[in-house]
Formats: sequence, structure tokens, C-alpha cells
Amino acid sequence: MNEISVIYPGWAVHPVAGRIGAEISGVRLDGDLPDKTVADIRRALGKHKVLFFREQSHLDDNEQEAFARLFGEVAGHPTIPARAGTGAILELDAAHGGGRVNYWHTDMTFIDAYPQASILRAVEVPVRGGDTVWANTVTAYFDLPEDLRALADRLRAIHTNNYDYAAVRPNAGDADQRHHAEVFTSTVFETEHPVVRVHPETGERSLVLGGFLQKLVGHSQSDSAHLVAILQSHVTRLENTVRWRWAKGDVAIWDNRATQHYAIDDYGREPRVMHRVTVAGDLPVGVNGHRSVACKQPTTATVSVPESQSDQQRALA
Repeated sequence: MNEISVIYPGWAVHPVAGRIGAEISGVRLDGDLPDKTVADIRRALGKHKVLFFREQSHLDDNEQEAFARLFGEVAGHPTIPARAGTGAILELDAAHGGGRVNYWHTDMTFIDAYPQASILRAVEVPVRGGDTVWANTVTAYFDLPEDLRALADRLRAIHTNNYDYAAVRPNAGDADQRHHAEVFTSTVFETEHPVVRVHPETGERSLVLGGFLQKLVGHSQSDSAHLVAILQSHVTRLENTVRWRWAKGDVAIWDNRATQHYAIDDYGREPRVMHRVTVAGDLPVGVNGHRSVACKQPTTATVSVPESQSDQQRALA
């Protein structure tokens, strides 16, 4: 073992950036990995926040889900139906209004117990572009000046999937806008989270911000925007980030409780298809011990979703 890589029997962990990200070599992902290997991967995830696995083209949707179940119960998206023939795979196909999520976010913070982890598999990638960037929200928190950390510890914020999409993505195409209006917000969720959560496994404090945050509780929209912008600017400092150039068959797994990510939309009309599965999470707990709460029961818009997906929405609400 040395300071650069951690060597396990048959595989190794190689840090990619100084504060976040590591590539795992020598592991063939499937649903039958030994318990010891799964525990070591979970430990590496807690340290590096996002892990990358090259050359996993043997995986199909079923094996991806089976691998995800090694880390907990899989949970589908609350408004977007799962890919046909799967339990909880979300297909992100840029050609059909999915995957061009070029704004900083943590997955599904508009629900109370948002996913603990996400697992993304590259099915088809552009010749150039289409990278994803992740940010470490733990180191971002500890980068804050002491008095700003103390303020963040006390703040709570409203997160929702019903936000001004045009403001967040002013250059979104018609397909993306229709996908957002007709599918993504077919059921509206609104949740109050602490701005700083305590990680249930590592005990670390991390910032809960990102694109689904609407406003800070007890503050005006204007003051909220200014305060959140200050905090968010620490998250996206380059020192807290890692950028991954995808190849077909790559898999990334990230701790959704300690990161944000951004899918770079710089590949024009080239194909980009990713399959994602998420692992169910727990209710975030703030520094003062207060948990996240759903602000109201979800409201369903005129666009319907399949019955099985509606059942899933109720389970996640």
C-alpha cells in the first residue's frame, strides 16, 4: 500500500483528483460480488465520494440493478417511468429529451429521503464531449469560513421539482422542455431539507444545495438567491471537483449524500445514452438533529404515469 493507490487482493483504488474521485481497477461488476469486496467498495466510496469502473460492457440492465442491490434497495425515479423490462433503470437518452442535465444538482433532493447513491452506466457515448463533473460537498462545507459554516448549520431550504426550467437551462431544446413539463413535473414534490446534513455513515457534514433548491426557509427569494450563490460557489470550486471522460461500458457510482454533479452538454446532436439506477436513501439529519420533512402531499398534474410508477411515487412520498 502507498499514498497513491490502495491495493486489495486482485484489485486496486487509484485516486483521480486531489479531493474527490477514484478509479477502481481489477473488479468485474455483477450482483454476486463477495461481501468483503462490497464492503471495501463502500469504504472507498465513503472516502472518495465517486468511483469509476472502466470496461464493464458485460453489464446489462438486470446486472446493473443486481449490482446496485448490493448497496441497498433500488429506488426508481418518482415521476419518470423505468425503462421497459426493468425494475428501476432510468434511461437518459439525449435524443429524446433526457440526460442533458447541464446544471449542478444532487439527484432527487425534491423528495425527503433522496437516494443514498446513484450508479450510471455508459451505453452509448459521443465521439467527443459529454463528460460529467462531480463536486465534493463535504470539502466544500469545510472550505467555508467559520462564521459562514455556523450560518449554514442553522439554515433550512425548500427543494422542488417544479422550478423555472427555462431559467436554469435557457438553451434547452423543445424536446427537453416538453420532457420537463410533461414528465418530470407530472407529479410535484416539495421538501424541506437542512442546508447542512450529517452523513449517517461517515459522520461528515455536507452542503445540501443544487438545482432543486427553491428558497431558504425564513428568507426572501432575493436574500435566498444571494446566500445560496455564496454557498454554491464553494461547492463548484475546481479544487472540489473531478471530471470524467466517458467510454462505452464505463460505470460510475457516487455518494449522492456528499456530492453534486453536472452533465456537460457540449456534444451537439451526437448520441449519448446512459442508464442510471439509484439506491434508496434515508431522511437527512441536520446538525441540530432535525430531519428533513415533506412539506405537502405530492400534487399530480394532467399528464398521467403508469399505475406501477404511481405506486412507486406514493412509496417515495
